[in-house]
Amino acid sequence: MNNEDILLRIGSGLRQLFGGVLPSPDAVDIAMYFVALVACVALIFTNAVILILAERKVAGFMQSRYGPNRLGPYGMFQTVADVIKLLTKEDYRPHGVDKWVWAMAPVILFVPPVMVYAIIPFGKEAVPVDLNIGIFYFIAISSVATIAFLMAGWGSNNKYSLIGGMRAVAQMVSYEIPLVFSILGVVMLTGSLQTSVIVEKQAGVWFILLQPVAFIIYLIAAAAETNRMPFDIVEGESEIIAGPFTEYSGMRWAIFFLAEYASLFAVSAIATTLFLGGWHGPAFLPGWIWFMGKTYVMIFLFMWVRWTFPRLRVDQLMSFCWKFLIPVSLANILVTGISIFAYRAIGG
Repeated sequence: MNNEDILLRIGSGLRQLFGGVLPSPDAVDIAMYFVALVACVALIFTNAVILILAERKVAGFMQSRYGPNRLGPYGMFQTVADVIKLLTKEDYRPHGVDKWVWAMAPVILFVPPVMVYAIIPFGKEAVPVDLNIGIFYFIAISSVATIAFLMAGWGSNNKYSLIGGMRAVAQMVSYEIPLVFSILGVVMLTGSLQTSVIVEKQAGVWFILLQPVAFIIYLIAAAAETNRMPFDIVEGESEIIAGPFTEYSGMRWAIFFLAEYASLFAVSAIATTLFLGGWHGPAFLPGWIWFMGKTYVMIFLFMWVRWTFPRLRVDQLMSFCWKFLIPVSLANILVTGISIFAYRAIGG
């Protein structure tokens, strides 16, 4: 068994271990799903610590200054210190908030990214839950995050928070449309919503070459869906303090940004799955390493954009979506359909 199979080897060993102590195959399947959940949550927390440090370093590089460089080698322990600080800060609840709505908002925002990780194909036969409607599941689960932003804005009993929550609803609902349309071109090419099948179809050619316009639209819409610059009007500090995050402190505040980095990894992994060939790559490295490498390249691209472009105004952001992205994404679907029909007509 080669390096490509290391994830399968671990999974097979755990399944055999559970098979020896659990009474039925169904119980073994449930135990394996629980292991996958724990692994995804561990990946999210570990990845957040890495990405926060990476973002600070990228920001420093883009702005010709140092990033963290005091605590630990190259500032590597700065994020750990920040986590400890947030864990020990007072969990303050302002007067007049809607107690349960305010308290549950960060938790609900964190749940969708965790659920999305279930259908990410980290390697060949290494999908936690290989649903045949995986892409539809991704779209459906991702849209739930809108509710959490609205809950945080409304429940905070703060006009600035409410404005931020309403901005989030307008932005995320609008940009979901071109996001879905950009994915639809890939689905038309493969005839499947299953993430593992989409990756297998790219064994010869990556879909970024067949769907370059869809790839660009996906990048823009994904940046807006994750509320990253230049689409961070949800948290417009110069206008609405910190939007829906204004009345939060300590770990509740941190969970919002933990969810942001979890979502950043998720949309980057889906971009790798849809457009960059997933785990495919030269055989000298295992497929899961190729997948993670491509995903981190996508994350760097998102960071690059964040620290390069200024924040858009609300009217500019909405006009760009409805007057440009949606028409272009519809045109891309039309051209894709015509191309597929013509290819089949000539016997392809």
